[in-house]
Amino acid sequence: MSELFDEVDEEVRREQLKKLWDRYSIYIIAAALLIIAAVAGWRGYQYLEAQKAAEAGAAFDAALDLAEQNKHAEAQAAFDKLATNAPAGYRMLARLRAAGEVAASDPQAGAKLYDELAADRSIGTEQQDVARIRAAGLLLDTDSYPNMLQRLEAATKPDATFRHTARELLALSAWRANDISSARQWLDMIASDGETPAAMRSRAEALQALLPPVAKS
Repeated sequence: MSELFDEVDEEVRREQLKKLWDRYSIYIIAAALLIIAAVAGWRGYQYLEAQKAAEAGAAFDAALDLAEQNKHAEAQAAFDKLATNAPAGYRMLARLRAAGEVAASDPQAGAKLYDELAADRSIGTEQQDVARIRAAGLLLDTDSYPNMLQRLEAATKPDATFRHTARELLALSAWRANDISSARQWLDMIASDGETPAAMRSRAEALQALLPPVAKS
């Protein structure tokens, strides 16, 4: 008797499933097709993005080759094109390199481009700091110490990525301006930072030796 009930239950379940399928099959098929289309679209998008990145990488390498051959105008044009058309990461790198190519022939113009990058929050804080440091390096021989201080002071904080370079540039700028007190301040900061690179520490010690001795009270 129990086997008969089981057969009846199985038949009822089959009938219910058939009714459900007859009613909703079009929706189930449509949903399955949508999932397949979405996966295919995503795969296609990933493939296209990978292709774009590969093409941008090859174009970036070609622009670097031009720069190494001292073909600065051609390299700048190549980097400018990448800065407009390449994926986001390459656009930012291309803008930095384009500014460097301009700086090779016109430091003031290069510094201006770096300043524009330093003011662009869309490229990220670290990239802004790179641009800020490079602009300051180009202007070290011509800009005043107060201007250099305004440019770089925020980059000298203990947690700043490029604090060592910023401090060295400020020490050099103060020394050139004959601001001995400020030069010593930055040199002392370089010396007291345990993470200061060895080469920079040596340069700071050499510059420290050129300063007049501290007056005794």
